[in-house]
Amino acid sequence: MRKQIYIAYTGGTIGMRPSSQGYVPAAGFLANTLASMPEFHRPEMPQFTLREYDELMDSSDMSPADWQFIADDIAANYHKFDGFIILHGTDTMAYTASALSFMLQGLGKPVIVTGSQIPLAELRSDGQVNLLNALYIAANYPIAEVSLFFNNKLFRGNRSRKVDADGFDAFDSPNFPPLLEAGINIRVKAGKIAGASSTELKVSKVTAQPIGLVSLYPGISPMVIENTLQQPVNALILLSYGVGNAPQNKQLLAQLETAAERQIVVVNCTQCFKGRVNMGGYKTGHGLSQAGVVSGFDMTPEATLAKLHYLLSQSLSFDELKHQLSQSLQGELSN
Repeated sequence: MRKQIYIAYTGGTIGMRPSSQGYVPAAGFLANTLASMPEFHRPEMPQFTLREYDELMDSSDMSPADWQFIADDIAANYHKFDGFIILHGTDTMAYTASALSFMLQGLGKPVIVTGSQIPLAELRSDGQVNLLNALYIAANYPIAEVSLFFNNKLFRGNRSRKVDADGFDAFDSPNFPPLLEAGINIRVKAGKIAGASSTELKVSKVTAQPIGLVSLYPGISPMVIENTLQQPVNALILLSYGVGNAPQNKQLLAQLETAAERQIVVVNCTQCFKGRVNMGGYKTGHGLSQAGVVSGFDMTPEATLAKLHYLLSQSLSFDELKHQLSQSLQGELSN
């Protein structure tokens, strides 16, 4: 029996058509394009149901409310289908994949986020390969977690990052190997094929949270931190140097201590593409730890932001919030 896969088209390049103002999403255009492509309807392929959202959007306009809509949509159709494909714009795809990984608790079926750099209807589109493979993998190599498929690689969603603005190899997973690679042969690597699951899916509610993000740079003024903390923020992501280092500016460190006193959690993530925070490695990192900054270990900034939204949406104490940030909840950080 052919598997049944649910495709949710949220918007994004893959279903867009050209206009005088550049590529734009258009209702019904993706469905018509797929209907005219016989490779998607071969007997080896799973059957699929396409739902185009009423308000198709560029992923630059995505917000936590849209993450919630997608998660609720999956939950509403969870028992009707064997797997789920989320078609999404590439710009914030890693954010959505990260957020869904925390929101979908007890997931027993594959949820694959994918899209393309060139619209499906255009010549040389990468959308055909990405969507064909995502459908085939969801049906035949189901990995029961939120993942991101692009250019023949399936990545853990909360480990993925967009790394190329205009190349087909647009995504990577710097600190975790691909779950699966689709070459001449499909090879499962870090992923695990899902078996029968008796767990019930639970969707955790996420609401928009005021979160600051500051990237350190040589000569940064402590007022940058101060001004950020004066805003109504519940958390701050600090992008530090190397393994989590920062200048030993007493005024800057005092601002971070003030954040801890006000119970504004500060998470230390490295600016480096690859590697992990180790605030005990150098004196310049130890100062951050002494100021109450929490290590982000090897989490991506995208996963850190999504995890903060998820945790801040719960009624957690400040100490429990800091503890949960340091734990691997959905494989987002290495122990």
